[in-house]
Amino acid sequence: MHRTPLADLDARVSDCRACPRLVAWREEVARTKRAAFADWTYWGRPVPGFGPPDARLLVIGLAPAAHGGNRTGRMFTGDRSGDVLYQAMYDVGLASQPTAVSVDDGLELYGVRITSPVHCAPPDNKPTPAERDTCRPWLVEELTLLRPTLRAAVVLGAFGWQAALPAFAAAGWTVPRPRPRFAHGTRVDLGGLDLFGCFHVSQRNTFTGLLTPEMLRDVLRTAAETAGLR
Repeated sequence: MHRTPLADLDARVSDCRACPRLVAWREEVARTKRAAFADWTYWGRPVPGFGPPDARLLVIGLAPAAHGGNRTGRMFTGDRSGDVLYQAMYDVGLASQPTAVSVDDGLELYGVRITSPVHCAPPDNKPTPAERDTCRPWLVEELTLLRPTLRAAVVLGAFGWQAALPAFAAAGWTVPRPRPRFAHGTRVDLGGLDLFGCFHVSQRNTFTGLLTPEMLRDVLRTAAETAGLR
C-alpha cells in the first residue's frame, strides 16, 4: 500500500540521528527505563507527529517526554502533560477519548494533528537552540504538507512559539514584523491561518494553576471554531 506524503515524513523523522546529544539521551533512557515501566520496550527514537493528514488545526508542543513519548512512540502519550492535553481535547470534541496511554489504545483525533519543533526527548526537557534549529526542517515540511487544509494552530509555550514562527514563514505563511511575542491567549493572523499562544501543559504550569483546564479548553475551543471544526 502506498504511503501518504505525511506518513512518509513521519517514517523519515523516526529514523533521524542528526543531534548526537539527543540520540545518546533518548537511547540511554530507553535502555535504563523508569522502574514503573520496566516491562515496557521503549520507543527510544524521534517521535513523529500524530493526527490526520487533512488536519485543519495543529497543536505544537515542545519535545517528547523521556518516559512519555520516548517510551510510547506517540506525542503526549503516557505522561502527565498528555493527560491534561487529551482530556481537554476530548472535552471540546477534538479527540475520541480523554486518555492516551499507548499507540494501540484506539485514540483518534478529529481534524487536529499534534507535533513538536523537537522530535527527540531532551535532557531536563530542554533542547538547545542548535537542536531546535536542526530539527526545524521537519516542521517546515510538515507544515507544507498540511498547508492545503490547515487553518489554525495552537502553540504550547514560549519555546515552541519561537521555533514555530520561522517554520510558518518558511512554509509560506506571512509572519508579522517584528515577530509577535508569546503570551497565553494571544492570537496572530498569518494570512489564512490564525496562530494561538497557550501556556504549555507542563506539570509545573498545571500544578501551580498557571494553566487551568478551563484556560486550555478555551484556547482549544476558539482555535477549533476558527479552523471550522465546530
